Amino acid sequence: MANIKQARKRVITQNNQRAQNNSFKSDVRSAMKRVDNLVDNNKTDEAKEAFKDAVQKIDKAVGKGLMHRNKGNRQKARLSRRVKSVTA
Repeated sequence: MANIKQARKRVITQNNQRAQNNSFKSDVRSAMKRVDNLVDNNKTDEAKEAFKDAVQKIDKAVGKGLMHRNKGNRQKARLSRRVKSVTA
């Protein structure tokens, strides 16, 4: 633990931010899994809606710097391919 008062405050702030970031990243992963599960169950309309939600969350994570933009684009492309495979 830090000895200087400001450093102690920063540790608390960083812990809170880490918890928020982990929660948001978990939410993104859950949204992606939701799309995968709907695709596996051949629920096309629900999968399309879940895909839109997942894309928004991925874009937000990229904007916040929680995810690299190439990783975000790769994940969106993979989800898109899966959704299109069910609709076709």
